Amino acid sequence: MKKLRVMMLVHYTLIPPEDLKAKDDPRMEKFRTEFDVKSALLALGHEVQMVGVYDDLSPIRKNVEEWKPHIAFNLLEDFAGISAFDYYIVSFLETLRLPYTGCNPRGLLLARDKALSKKLLSYHRIPVPEFAVFAFGSKIPKKLSKLRFPMIVKSLMEEGSIGIARSSVVENEAELRSRIELIHEKTQGDAIAEEYIEGRELYVTVLGNQKLDILPIRELVFGEVETDTPRVATYRVKWNENYRKRWGIEYQFARNLPNGVAEKIPALCKRIYRALDMSGYGRIDLRLTADNKAYVLEANPNPGIARDEDCTLSALKAGMSYEEFIQKLLALGLARRHASEES
Repeated sequence: MKKLRVMMLVHYTLIPPEDLKAKDDPRMEKFRTEFDVKSALLALGHEVQMVGVYDDLSPIRKNVEEWKPHIAFNLLEDFAGISAFDYYIVSFLETLRLPYTGCNPRGLLLARDKALSKKLLSYHRIPVPEFAVFAFGSKIPKKLSKLRFPMIVKSLMEEGSIGIARSSVVENEAELRSRIELIHEKTQGDAIAEEYIEGRELYVTVLGNQKLDILPIRELVFGEVETDTPRVATYRVKWNENYRKRWGIEYQFARNLPNGVAEKIPALCKRIYRALDMSGYGRIDLRLTADNKAYVLEANPNPGIARDEDCTLSALKAGMSYEEFIQKLLALGLARRHASEES
């Protein structure tokens, strides 16, 4: 295996302290992804330099000109604090002709926008919930009767379940209007309201550029939540382990999928990935209804890859070590650049 010079691109506040080593260090929670990836790269024998970025691309150019990295390991989720602008970073890397891990600019742009991605998938006859977008700064229409309740209200662009709570599921126009206003105020961005789909929540990791691999399917299981309570991946569900334990909510590998479903989901996720022009790696979030119909909730390019996150756990289940998983992401980034240079 060739040893590489790897430029790690991270938010400028997420460069791990040099003395951060112990897993029980309280600082580890903040830096865990950056620490895990850097540790894996070093264990693989690669040279690593971390470049912190906020709203200035010059540190990237400086590192490229002075250190001449072979590839950028992209862990940035926004630019200038705006998640919708994350594609700026990889667009700049494209102009520098520097390989990078993860998704290309076009895939980021298409998949990050929950409405645009649903329109594209619907065109390809892939089931998605019915939805409506409510622009920040515009008046909410007086008549909302065409929408079908219950609905769930989210930020159009934000990820990580930001702004999602149990009260995000609304049953009538008054609740819908109130939740839209809250999302506008909280995120200073657009809101999307989509039909709430009752069913099992599945997470499917996809690796690849042209040739795609589907990793073992994960599921969010709502153990002790009351029967009439909406089962949604709220911010507390996603980020509060004590809350999950209290309500018997668990991330696990999907069990007892109905006959035929386990075979259909990989083909569906490959269609989604290709329709949105994703590359590198991604996670597709699905809802599987009682009659075995799979709806696409979101397509997530560049999902979390800390040692304990769903994509990583799926890779481990597929037989890779964490270091092999990280090396695979490097290889996919290098292969994509090589393929684009040949075309």
